Amino acid sequence: MTRNDAGRKFSATLIAVIASFAACANAQTAGGASTITASPMVQVSTSPPGSRSDDAIILDVRRAIRRVPDMVDSAIHIRAHRGVVTLTGWVPESWQISRAGNAARSVRGVRGVSNRLTAKKHHVAAIEQPLAPSQG
Repeated sequence: MTRNDAGRKFSATLIAVIASFAACANAQTAGGASTITASPMVQVSTSPPGSRSDDAIILDVRRAIRRVPDMVDSAIHIRAHRGVVTLTGWVPESWQISRAGNAARSVRGVRGVSNRLTAKKHHVAAIEQPLAPSQG
């Protein structure tokens, strides 16, 4: 091997090393970490940008209603269709109807609320009936 051949091989190796370092430098982000560019599967959404699934909206509406102080939500049923939420069932106090509707409207992705809740008071008179004296 002549000195000229050795110089060419060295130059070729040096160029290959420099090219490798340049490729690594380009693959790094601004923070200095490497990025992974290959993705085996890509998920494609058929819904409009910014919309959320009805199941996610129902879950978040339930959470929002439960965050309302003194709210009894055990008889509230929540449905959603394309971002429109329907509240059905009953609540013990009339003020809870509007608060439940407002809580539902505050959830991201809700486009409208159909509030069909009713107030259903328990009859206090039936609970407070005097007990009959025991015979003995």
